[in-house]
Amino acid sequence: MGRNRAGRARTEAEPTPAAPGGASGGARVHAQGPLARPVDTGLAELVPDRDRARAWTLLVDGAPQSLVDLADPTYLGFEYQRRLGHLIDLAAQPGRPITVLHLGGGALTLARYVAATRPRSRQQVAEIDTALTELVRTELPLERGWQIKVRGSDARSVLERAPEGAVDLVIADIFAGARVPSHCATVEFAALAARALSPGGRYAVNITDGSSLLFARSQVATLRAVFPEVCLVADPAVLRGKRFGNLILASAHQPLPLEELGRRVASDSYLGRVEHGRALADFTAGAAPATDATAAPSPAPPPGVFH
Repeated sequence: MGRNRAGRARTEAEPTPAAPGGASGGARVHAQGPLARPVDTGLAELVPDRDRARAWTLLVDGAPQSLVDLADPTYLGFEYQRRLGHLIDLAAQPGRPITVLHLGGGALTLARYVAATRPRSRQQVAEIDTALTELVRTELPLERGWQIKVRGSDARSVLERAPEGAVDLVIADIFAGARVPSHCATVEFAALAARALSPGGRYAVNITDGSSLLFARSQVATLRAVFPEVCLVADPAVLRGKRFGNLILASAHQPLPLEELGRRVASDSYLGRVEHGRALADFTAGAAPATDATAAPSPAPPPGVFH
């Protein structure tokens, strides 16, 4: 969010159809201009990117959710997308197919990235806003042959039904409006993700916070209560509470690729830092893990943060 979306999309689990001839057939072009349309969760807008001839930004109620380049699905323009892209790249040997469960869909940017960089990967997406998914399917269609299934269900309900030990990577990018919903930010939710993962699988989460970072500290404690291996990636200014922004958490039962992840984060055009081990434990500052009984949603973005 703020570069994100929530946990949502189609009423049935079936491959999302592509336009005839792949993403180029029937796809929206810049000459048609911006598009605004009501969806289940607010007003969706598709805005042409000023720098890339076939790229579009998806906004919902004014909050940027996704950036998609139809000409280059490997392009990840948002900071949070880049960092989740690093974790996708490090999920297995380059090019090897993986199984991914995306909790939150938006314009399906990360699912497109997996399909393009890891052909034959099997992917499922939970996106509760079925009208939004229909808009994306029509205006920003997927390439024919990509194995991407979308369920129009709440992210937690999809995760509860996920087969045990079957997924290489679970990515939670879940926002209701501009906030992470409380029922998707608990120890119980993380335990469901852990159950779905294969023995070497990883769980990646995108959240937002600022100022006191109370939500972020609690989310680190929440994942540490379920997984022995946890790291955090964020802009140093966000980690100091100087600005509101995205934080990426990664967790697993096996060691994380911290050295390579650190190199990739350091080489990005975005400033970023990887925290883990003792430094990450200190970051929690005694925050308690969030449970179904105690959890609260992430804080609302400050006024004007997207302008």
